[in-house]
Amino acid sequence: MELTVLNKSGEDTGKRVELNDTVFGIEPNDHAMYLDVKQYMANNRQGTHKTKDRSEISASTRKIKRQKGTGGARAGSIKSGVFVGGGRVFGPKPRDYSFKLNKKVKQLARKTALSYKAKENKIIIIEDFNLDQPKTKEMISMKNNLKINDKKLLFVISEPNNNIYLSSRNLEYYKVVTASELSTYDILNSSTLLLAESSINVIEKTFGIK
Repeated sequence: MELTVLNKSGEDTGKRVELNDTVFGIEPNDHAMYLDVKQYMANNRQGTHKTKDRSEISASTRKIKRQKGTGGARAGSIKSGVFVGGGRVFGPKPRDYSFKLNKKVKQLARKTALSYKAKENKIIIIEDFNLDQPKTKEMISMKNNLKINDKKLLFVISEPNNNIYLSSRNLEYYKVVTASELSTYDILNSSTLLLAESSINVIEKTFGIK
């Protein structure tokens, strides 16, 4: 698949980039994509939820009423979960939600997501650029020039760039990531994938393409 390289002004630079079909044109595997997104979201869960059971409630330990002769059920402690203010029965405890996923499955999921974006013509290639200082106005201008102002944008760069990151962090529906940390969730969660020209080689090397 061949795409035109644009500059920040949205103009054709005359350069063309060939996207490798082994990354951007594979047969989709939806289940691998589902597993990768599931792991991403599970790994982001803190798992710090906690309620107190009857052993952790601070209350009197005396027997509430006599065992027999009341006509009701026997009750030995005000800490019981059947009483207001008592402990929670089978409440949540802190736990780790993360789980293992094979590297090849994760790579297949990312390639599937990238292939979907390519098939839907949701990928834009932009010429590499740098900013002398953080300037949000520059990023807004670029979005307007590329006519993607109202879309959720994922901007993929080849290596960390603090000025680009700082210039875009206050913009709604705008996320900047490096090619090496590209995730299936981020790809699917964006309307348009904006790839810096140099990031394509990094993406292809990440997936084992020489």
